[in-house]
Amino acid sequence: MKENHFNYSVFFVAVFLLISIIEYNPYNAAADIYMRIGKNGTVHFSNVPVSNGYTLYMHTENNKISHFNNYEHILYKKIIIKASKKYNVSPELVEAVIKAESGFEKDAVSDKGAEGLMQLMPQTQRMFDVTDPFNPSQNIYGGTKYLKSLIVKYRGNLPLALAAYNAGSKAVNKYDGIPPYNETQNYVKEVIGYYKGK
Repeated sequence: MKENHFNYSVFFVAVFLLISIIEYNPYNAAADIYMRIGKNGTVHFSNVPVSNGYTLYMHTENNKISHFNNYEHILYKKIIIKASKKYNVSPELVEAVIKAESGFEKDAVSDKGAEGLMQLMPQTQRMFDVTDPFNPSQNIYGGTKYLKSLIVKYRGNLPLALAAYNAGSKAVNKYDGIPPYNETQNYVKEVIGYYKGK
């Protein structure tokens, strides 16, 4: 009987390369690595189990960006960078808000009526000249401008600006800080966590 020889050096190099490729993509929200050992001892890795015999080898996760297709992430990234430069807001912060608000679903609508990627309420849309909240460019520019206005209003205090983005300035002013609403407190933590890459 022929003995199969397992080459551990090749095995670990293959794992390293596959993980590097996955981590290089900043838009890859989560990826599973599957492994299969062939008849001759050759190790096969894939992020998609294309045939029988594959078993889950490793689960990886990237908290920064939610999943969306290739065209969309390129489009959104370009818009975010342009809007961020125009209004002097960190693009990573804008991305964090979008992930928390809509998960990068451009047609998202909340129970309260907030619409689009950055979940703008109708009155906010009118305030920042957003005529089509489901248009990614209009929504991101309008949302970024709104976010910037809140950052300025609260003198650079990001938690307060985010609390106002979620619950409104009236609630922040009423409580002289982050309102004691579970939704708002969790929202602030969530956005800051995405922003800092935690």
